[in-house]
Amino acid sequence: MTINFLSPSSSSTSCSISRVLNPPAIILLGVPATASAATFHHRGCLSIEIFSKARNNDRNQKLGGLASLPLQQSNRTLVQCNSTSTGVSPVNTVTLKDVKLLSLFQEIGIHERGTKLLLENNPDLTFRPVNTIRDRIQSLEKLGIHCHKLGRLILKHPDLLTAKEIDSFVHFVTVDLESKIEPLKLEHLFNTTDPRFFVGFEGNVKLLLHHGVPQEKLAHVLNNVNLAKALCLKSAEELERTIIFLNRFGGVDFIIRRPVILNYDLDGQLIPRFTYLYELSEKDEDATANVFRKVPGVLTYTVDHLKDHVEFLRSFAGLTNQEIFRIVLLYPNVFSASRKRKLHPRLDFLKQCGLNSRDIFKFLTKAPLFLTLSFDKNLAYKLVFLVKIGYKNRTKDLARAMGAITRISCKNFQQVIGLYLNYGLTCNDILIMSKKHPQVLQYNHESLEEKMDYLIEDMGREVRELLGFPAFLGYKLDTRIKFRYEERKKVSGEGMSISKLLCVSAEKFRSKKKKKSPLL
Repeated sequence: MTINFLSPSSSSTSCSISRVLNPPAIILLGVPATASAATFHHRGCLSIEIFSKARNNDRNQKLGGLASLPLQQSNRTLVQCNSTSTGVSPVNTVTLKDVKLLSLFQEIGIHERGTKLLLENNPDLTFRPVNTIRDRIQSLEKLGIHCHKLGRLILKHPDLLTAKEIDSFVHFVTVDLESKIEPLKLEHLFNTTDPRFFVGFEGNVKLLLHHGVPQEKLAHVLNNVNLAKALCLKSAEELERTIIFLNRFGGVDFIIRRPVILNYDLDGQLIPRFTYLYELSEKDEDATANVFRKVPGVLTYTVDHLKDHVEFLRSFAGLTNQEIFRIVLLYPNVFSASRKRKLHPRLDFLKQCGLNSRDIFKFLTKAPLFLTLSFDKNLAYKLVFLVKIGYKNRTKDLARAMGAITRISCKNFQQVIGLYLNYGLTCNDILIMSKKHPQVLQYNHESLEEKMDYLIEDMGREVRELLGFPAFLGYKLDTRIKFRYEERKKVSGEGMSISKLLCVSAEKFRSKKKKKSPLL
């Protein structure tokens, strides 16, 4: 009910939410003057002053006895009267629904101005019961989106309060998925996707389960994809075709390892990328699939990106398509290296060291990590150590040494050099050893120490014997060095050649053992 105290010739005034916030005087129809402010003040969000009986009576006298008019009780009307010096005041009426909406929106950080714009731009809200709007807000809060975040979201996308698709979506996420989708993922979905596209979400999630995604891994998949691209904007048919296509790379296991792959379009992105490498491999489907199994992220690179890297390796390093694919098969991460910052300077270094295209191919098949390691934090540090040992710049020996130490950390490399020096070897000795057998620079320093101790203490040899046969440090201590030494010592004594002891094949070693065994 709306009451207007103006003369019959005056036009009715419209509702004004803004006038409710700071009224000079308020009369609540049907509510005792001593009633608690909580009648209209929900959780302290709406501040309305309630006057006492005495103050109301005083105000009524100043208003010329207006308050003495018979008033019918109503819980739907709030009347605000502003007195003026002329004795005639404009009257604004605000329904209790407006007050409740203002209070409700204030709880989630939407204040007077925002509420006014929200209602003006979305008339559907004015026709919805307050309880319905409150229920929708509470359901959205169940997703983990609270207070001001939810308020900002509703201001941007008020259809979240009116779209019919929201209720079923929220129910599925909170009940069937047990609220395991991260709130940030849902915020992003609401910010970027029209609720109309939420219809297919439930079906596509169930399709993932149908094709073998374990229930316990489902939340991991959903929290690592773009929910809109992967599950809302794709039809069930397209998603199923994508899953079937990915079966050649491992199917469900592939999806779990790299859920983001579901974001991509099958016909426009995934198939062309696979086809390009398939052609590069000379149509070896198994080998091409192995590339993606090793590094699923390769499927996320555009065809242009793949082409640029292949063309650079072909033109600058002089590699053939077959050689390039061999390197890619060994180390798919070559596509993650920047051509300008990494590939060009690394390959240029190898060329300055005198390596031709064939040498570069052999180098990269043994040390592909060289293309992607950090220069400042890794390669430069190791290069300085090699120069200190005695390696000359721009030589093949330096390139081979760099290739040997790409797989170990800077710390281990430093410990290896320190170990050799502690056992009495000089930098020149290390240089001689590593030129003959570059691998002596890359062994684990702890295993090296055990072998050198055994060589000196148990075998009674000099450490400098390693200069003639540095490959000794590459053999396994227990199953090769100790075993053979103990067996041959029984026959030949201790003065045997360590190179002949270890270099012969297992078959020849067994045959020699039988020939020299005493007859029974």
